[in-house]
Amino acid sequence: MKSNNFSLLPREQYPLTLGLSKYRPEKLYVSGSLPPPTADDCDRAVHYTGVAMVGTRRPSNSARELCKKLVHSLAGTNAVIVSGLAQGIDSLCHEAALDAGIPTIAVLAQGLATRVEGSRGRLAERILESGGAIVSQFDPDEPAYKGNFPTRNKVICGMSCATVIVQSRSSGGALLTGEFCIKEGKPLFAVPGDFDNEVASGPNMLLDQGRARPVFRPESLRELLGFPKRDGQSVAALSAIGCNLSDPAKALFAKFNGFRKTFDELVSDSGFKTGELLAILTELEIAGLAHTEDNFLFHFNGAA
Repeated sequence: MKSNNFSLLPREQYPLTLGLSKYRPEKLYVSGSLPPPTADDCDRAVHYTGVAMVGTRRPSNSARELCKKLVHSLAGTNAVIVSGLAQGIDSLCHEAALDAGIPTIAVLAQGLATRVEGSRGRLAERILESGGAIVSQFDPDEPAYKGNFPTRNKVICGMSCATVIVQSRSSGGALLTGEFCIKEGKPLFAVPGDFDNEVASGPNMLLDQGRARPVFRPESLRELLGFPKRDGQSVAALSAIGCNLSDPAKALFAKFNGFRKTFDELVSDSGFKTGELLAILTELEIAGLAHTEDNFLFHFNGAA
């Protein structure tokens, strides 16, 4: 990919949380379509949220399926997958986002007028064709110097509300992105792996140090991030459709709409006593806003 179809973005239009980040660059060039800034998004129907997903350039044989499960768990939410278009985990996460219909942004360590070769160039074209974006803080003709990559990683972190390290050796760019995430006070997640697997050594080290939260099941990433399904019924619209809930039921529904929760989690997280909670759940089930198949796991409207 080599494109002259790019523009210099005004700072007030920096996407997602980048304009609010300590890592906000002085300049940002963009090709394609970006989601709006978080700060200006308060009155919009859709509140996009960036999730950085990064890792090694030489992943395991199972990495494609792992990335697919992690990314696809965010389908139906307002997530935007942010990564660096590198070979390996970065590219696999971009590809998984495209396959799932999730917006994705690639942050480059080179200028947008320089050529991106091979499979990475074809992937960049797919991202643009899908309505995503390629961005860079480097001048258009600047090559991918080695020193550009840490700077690029700061932009990946700054654009995202959380970072997920999928696979990484005990040193490398992915861990540096995780370090930036921690310094900015954002949640860091890591996928644990076998102790003798080299590409799991980075995530395992972060988890052993208590610096990251584990993602034991890729399918659970959405709930770990706290992302509701966007097709769930909103509390504000309930009365308009003739659904008159009690105030406690509205409060519970507003908190857990779009999620799956066990009964024990609801008791722990809701603040209601067991008897009160059972009555509220019955009210929501009668209204068609929650259901359970085994009286253990409760699905609130919009939760798969």
